[in-house]
Amino acid sequence: MLSAGCTPIKRQIRFVTVTTFAAAPGADHSSDDIIALVRELVALETPTHDTVASRAIAVLLTDWFEGVGGTVTQVPTAAGTDLVIDVAGSGDPYLLIGHTDTVWPTGTLGGALPWSHHGDVVRGPGAYDMKAGIVVMLEALRRLQAVPPERRRAVRVVLVADEEVGSPESGPLLADRARGAAAAIGFESPHPDGALKVGRRGSARVEIAATGRAAHAALDPEHGVSAVDELVDQLMRVREIVADPGLPGPVLCNVGTVSGGARANVIPAHARAEIGLRFTDAGTEERVMGALAALQPIRPGAEIAVEVLSARPAWEASTQDAALVERIARTAAAIGQHVDARPAAGAGDTNLLGALGLPTVDGFGPRGGGAHAVDEHFLFSSLAERIELLRAVLTIPAE
Repeated sequence: MLSAGCTPIKRQIRFVTVTTFAAAPGADHSSDDIIALVRELVALETPTHDTVASRAIAVLLTDWFEGVGGTVTQVPTAAGTDLVIDVAGSGDPYLLIGHTDTVWPTGTLGGALPWSHHGDVVRGPGAYDMKAGIVVMLEALRRLQAVPPERRRAVRVVLVADEEVGSPESGPLLADRARGAAAAIGFESPHPDGALKVGRRGSARVEIAATGRAAHAALDPEHGVSAVDELVDQLMRVREIVADPGLPGPVLCNVGTVSGGARANVIPAHARAEIGLRFTDAGTEERVMGALAALQPIRPGAEIAVEVLSARPAWEASTQDAALVERIARTAAAIGQHVDARPAAGAGDTNLLGALGLPTVDGFGPRGGGAHAVDEHFLFSSLAERIELLRAVLTIPAE
């Protein structure tokens, strides 16, 4: 078992009071209770790298998951507090994957994206990506408490604190946490029509830093080496690498940030760029990342450093993944739901698990839209459907 850690909370957090777990085991909650759970999670704004907020939501979720029979291990990292939650049952565990961090800065709830619930539409920062998905896991496990352990699958829930920046701290631990699992289910959002995601592009964030030599641009230009000019030339080389027609598959490349220099009359000594890359297959990923690592300075006196900030391998759907989707689809049909699956362009923590060969699906969160945008929302009716589907998937049919 991974070791637990405790870090004092350095600020007061006011929690919304809910009485959800006062209900008798197996009793259904009202829809208001379920929405209250999501709202309480959203009320705790948890931007990536806010370790105090991450610790606070970990404390809250520890209480909630212990209330549904979970054994909770808190795992402090440099990015925040991860949670590993084991729930007893039969057979090798199903791994349920999610995250507690969001892209939204603290204060979004009181400004650009306040909480609202009108009809079937629920809005709030991180509600769709992916605090509603956490509630799907929690509520399904609560509904399984009345089921004998031999009639329900063992479960391991892993909630990481840095998914939105590529899980640089938590990602390397995922393989260890997945050891012995029968399958993995991710709770990111599904396709817009509700289809699950099986297969995801690989992704990487790479920083290229150029170092030159500062000098006066007019009085002493021959002694200067422009880091900005060097970086521009290196970015042109990157463009050539990702556009190579000999690559096995396509590459999406986005130069997301560029910085360098201070004044027009000073030759800049430093410049850097952060690049986002997406790959459909492992072969293309390996060749592109190798070419980037091998970049060399173009002009005398310049230096180049290439750093991989985060990376997720390409997950190409396997026959094992297809078999897992088929089992889920049969279970869905038995409760009056329809489920299918197809690949997705975006990357997530399931990339690593699928790439390792563990039967994996993603997109088990509720339908909605606007991830990372001020229109972020999920549909309550889909939340209820996903809870019931997960409960059914984790139930072992009677022979």
